[in-house]
Amino acid sequence: MSIIEKLNWRYATKKFDTTKQLSDSQLETLKEAFNLTALSYGLQTLKMVVVGDKSIRENLVAISYGQRQVADASHLLVLCIQNEIDTDDVEEHFDTIKAIRNTPDEILNPFKEQLKSTIETMPYSKKSDWATKQAYIALGNLMTVCAVEEIDSCPMEGFLPEELDKVLNLNKYGLKSVLLLPVGFRAEDDMFASLKKVRKPISDTVLEL
Repeated sequence: MSIIEKLNWRYATKKFDTTKQLSDSQLETLKEAFNLTALSYGLQTLKMVVVGDKSIRENLVAISYGQRQVADASHLLVLCIQNEIDTDDVEEHFDTIKAIRNTPDEILNPFKEQLKSTIETMPYSKKSDWATKQAYIALGNLMTVCAVEEIDSCPMEGFLPEELDKVLNLNKYGLKSVLLLPVGFRAEDDMFASLKKVRKPISDTVLEL
């Protein structure tokens, strides 16, 4: 299939086949895709928690408004932001650049100091909002990769983050959840799989100047 055919194949899966599991290779592909997501300033202030344990995921159904996908999918991907984003994140990022590219300090330092100043003066609420927007970029990237790999997925905002954070003990890792993405394989009797996509004509959604 072409990329457009695969995007047409993709849909927000309502019912997963509980007997099918992602292979280790497929799971690694999704981890790599998450890690390669384009993010603002190149700072990776996101984490992805992969929940495979069925019993844990059963405990998340009630706090996901009864949506069975979180338990019935092969795995649940939880996209999280850091509770705190500070200049240590900037230092770590530039240390990584230097280690991988061997870029001299005289080239890196001006941008590093500018970014540290930006992070230092950014209010907490703005940092949280900014990081959450980055999580949506990662979500879109993961959904596209899932489509290409013919892995079914269902993006979710409908859950109680604070309750989920308690169940997964995310505060221990300095994280809070913002988005969910159950991944796996559609059930044969999911009626939504065969429905035609409902989209406006491209002429109504794309403006060419």
